[in-house]
Amino acid sequence: MRTYDIFLSICQTEVDGFLPSERQMFNSFFDQIRLSDQLGFGTAWVAETHLSCQVQKENPGAVIPHFRGEIGLNTDILQVAHKVFAQTKKINIGSAIRNIICNGGPIAHAEALRTFLTLHNLENSESRKIEIGFAAGRFPFSNTPYGFRPQSELEALAWDVIKNKYFQEGTEVFLRLLRGEKISSKDISDRYLTPQDFREPELWQKVKTLAGTSSQDRVLLPHHWNFEKVGVIPFETELKNLSLTIGSHDPETQILANQFLPVGVFNLSITPPAVIEETHARMKQNFHKDGGAWSRAKMPRTVMLFLDQDRGKAKAMAERAWKNYWTAMENTLDPKKVEMAVGNTIAGDAAEVKDLIAQKYHPEDRLMLWFDFNHHDNEAVQKSMRTFMEKVAQ
Repeated sequence: MRTYDIFLSICQTEVDGFLPSERQMFNSFFDQIRLSDQLGFGTAWVAETHLSCQVQKENPGAVIPHFRGEIGLNTDILQVAHKVFAQTKKINIGSAIRNIICNGGPIAHAEALRTFLTLHNLENSESRKIEIGFAAGRFPFSNTPYGFRPQSELEALAWDVIKNKYFQEGTEVFLRLLRGEKISSKDISDRYLTPQDFREPELWQKVKTLAGTSSQDRVLLPHHWNFEKVGVIPFETELKNLSLTIGSHDPETQILANQFLPVGVFNLSITPPAVIEETHARMKQNFHKDGGAWSRAKMPRTVMLFLDQDRGKAKAMAERAWKNYWTAMENTLDPKKVEMAVGNTIAGDAAEVKDLIAQKYHPEDRLMLWFDFNHHDNEAVQKSMRTFMEKVAQ
């Protein structure tokens, strides 16, 4: 059957001239978390962001120069999770999505997570899960201070391709240490550049020439993380209350992750249906054996939701939210982009929302409902949450 989670962005941006303080944002967040628990949502997924967007605007090449505020205020789901679990009874907590490249890289993240799980599991009856969605981060400026940037002329030439290879490397390091292996960088798989990695044959030829391997069909990459044999502690950590989901659309990376531990896959509300079904088919064949059979619940789907008893008002809220968002992100307003975004949004009264969800999603999909998109009215958000669970989810 279809299951319902909630997504909370803690996005501190200006909406209709109002910019909440950080304290206001976090107070609203915990209000909504407590209500989510009471209403019976399965997991509260929390956006995670690193380093200030506002400060980054002071540098050349600002990634979102017209955005006022911070994309998100949660920088560490593990600290947030302890506080959430202390205030709730049933709900799980998830990261959407934890960046395993910044803040020390994959080794540090594996150790931090094992420490969290050790503390979380001290109560033998504890069964609530920490659901770690992980990826390489949305914005490069969160990673470059930690050395995740081209280190050679070759890397600079092909960084768009190479950074994905290094995320695969980071994924392998993270998962192998997380499951308790003691490894060095010498134990990590080698990775190569091949012609299939490049859309432009001319760029591939330049890469081969620069690497001095013009007569070969692949170029060996150096390891990005170089380290002697390590083991992350605590060693006695149990992984029973851990669930993992990777934020990558690359089939090779999804399959790679499942060589080491059971890892689900994130997909967004705008992902084409064909890609969704292809991913389910692929994961049925490649999901790690320790995770049991693959199910649709292992691929959470983000749903942008605008719910009001007045259908017209709900649709107007969706259009206004997207207009504000695109103006903030790009300082432009493309009507076609807004129209497409609104078309991918679920908006209406309870009856219409119920019908739209039934039309758009499989009966066994796991939906991650986003009520607070470009919305700072805490009471209104909570009202929508109640209405959904009482009149739509039933």
